[in-house]
Amino acid sequence: MADAGFEKVADLGDLSPGDMMAVEVGGEQVLLANVDGTIYACDEICSHAYAALSEGDLNGAEIECPLHGANFNVTTGECLTPPAEDNLKVYPVQIEGQDILVGPPGS
Repeated sequence: MADAGFEKVADLGDLSPGDMMAVEVGGEQVLLANVDGTIYACDEICSHAYAALSEGDLNGAEIECPLHGANFNVTTGECLTPPAEDNLKVYPVQIEGQDILVGPPGS
């Protein structure tokens, strides 16, 4: 049984290792990324300028923004390179059977 506040956003079969996809959680745009078989969730929109990170490149745990090239760690939300300065919010992920569930940030 999922914890309170968690929403089903995708199936495990939708996200192979190295893949990512944008979903919506509680009205927020969230990026799901499969890093070596583990699913992570963080902000979908770059903290520097309005750009969809799901349109960028995922290399291991690092995603590059398609607009200005800022890099972030999708597992921690840490901003790794300019021009971005602010970290991304990270969201908790639970797996139930084949369901990917995402909760509110910081829970």
